[in-house]
Amino acid sequence: MSRLGKMPISLAGKKIDIKIQNGRIEVKGPKGELSIPAIKGILVKIENDLLFVLKDEQIEVHNKDYGLARALINNMIIGVSAGFEKRLKLEGVGYRAQIKGNMLDLQIGRSHPTELLIPEGIKVTVEKGVLIVVEGISKFLVGHFAAEIRAEKKPEPYKGKGIRYEKEHVRKKAGKAAKGKTG
Repeated sequence: MSRLGKMPISLAGKKIDIKIQNGRIEVKGPKGELSIPAIKGILVKIENDLLFVLKDEQIEVHNKDYGLARALINNMIIGVSAGFEKRLKLEGVGYRAQIKGNMLDLQIGRSHPTELLIPEGIKVTVEKGVLIVVEGISKFLVGHFAAEIRAEKKPEPYKGKGIRYEKEHVRKKAGKAAKGKTG
C-alpha cells in the first residue's frame, strides 16, 4: 500500500472546484485551471473538506500509480490556489538578465546574448538584473523552465560563476597548487 496515496488532501479554506469528467480530473481555482488524464483504477472522493484518492477494488492498481495520482492532484490543488515559484541567481562579473517581450535575455559571459522563449502559463520577472523569478500554476512547467535556465550556465566549482537556484549551495574545489613551491 502506498503511504503517500493513503494521506487525504485538505481542501479547507481553499476556493477550489474539482471535476472528474470525460476521463480527466480538472481543478479550477483563483489562479487558473489545470487538468490531467484520469489514471485507470483510481477513484477520487471528497468528504468534509478532505479529498481522498482511493483504489478501485475491481481493477489492479500498482502502488506507484496510486501515490502518483495523489501527488499530481495535490500539486494541481496547490498550483491553482497558491502557485509555484523558483528563484535563480546569476553569479559572475557582467552576468545579467532582462525580459524582452516573451523572451528571457541572458548575458552570461558569451560573445552573444542567450535568448530563451518563455512558455505559456509561466510568468518570469527579473529583480536587480541578477535574480530571476519563475512563477506559475504548474509545478512541472515552473521546474522545467527553471532547469532550462540553469542549464545554460551551470555553476562551476572553482569560482562559483554561473546560474544557480537561490538556496543552492555549490561545493567549491581548491585550485591547483602554485608552480615551483616544492623547492
